[in-house]
Amino acid sequence: MWSDDKALFELMRHRLFPAVVGDILDTMGYLHQYVAPTVKPLRSDMVIAGRAVPVLEADVYELQSSSGFSSLGEKPFGLMFEALDSLKEDGVYIATGSSLRYALWGGLMSTRARHLKAAGAVLDGYVRDSNEILDLNFPTFSHGTYAQDQGPRGKVIDYGVPIEFNGIRVNPGDIVYGDRDGLLIIPQAIEHDVITQALEKVSVENKVRLAIHSGMSTVEAFDKFGVM
Repeated sequence: MWSDDKALFELMRHRLFPAVVGDILDTMGYLHQYVAPTVKPLRSDMVIAGRAVPVLEADVYELQSSSGFSSLGEKPFGLMFEALDSLKEDGVYIATGSSLRYALWGGLMSTRARHLKAAGAVLDGYVRDSNEILDLNFPTFSHGTYAQDQGPRGKVIDYGVPIEFNGIRVNPGDIVYGDRDGLLIIPQAIEHDVITQALEKVSVENKVRLAIHSGMSTVEAFDKFGVM
């Protein structure tokens, strides 16, 4: 039903929704794939669908390390610029590891990511320059907005590596999929089965909707179609 990632993510944005995909993950035994509901889209109509580019953050307490022991510590923002430039078409910058003391994403980062045709950003933290991000219409999910700068408070210490986001394992290339109702991580190893079954479920649910609209009871609908 899809030939490449471009077609897959277009299909996910227009024919599926996270709730039905989450239901399929449940039936397959993947019961903990939703990110905490505190991570929300910057605007309620934003939808994100793309492949994870995991980014690992850490708190620091000065812009450049004064110890001289770490070359990474001497770099403002650590590897943040390299992580951002590593984004490819349909990639999702997904970052965790820091406290909630500062913003992990902003307007200039969104501008660069939009140029690289990335699918969006997901932050286990805050974003700033929200008006600029909204003007760019760049799908961004976070805990909300907070202007305090990352510069002297946090650094990216690695990227393109497995992370745990709200306790969910996120590997490079996993699908990140979300809307205002929830944000999911779909393991790459099972994505074909998940999406195929989700499309089938949507088809059945449409039949159920028509049957109920025509007067069928919920009990009858469940007995006939097996879904509600």
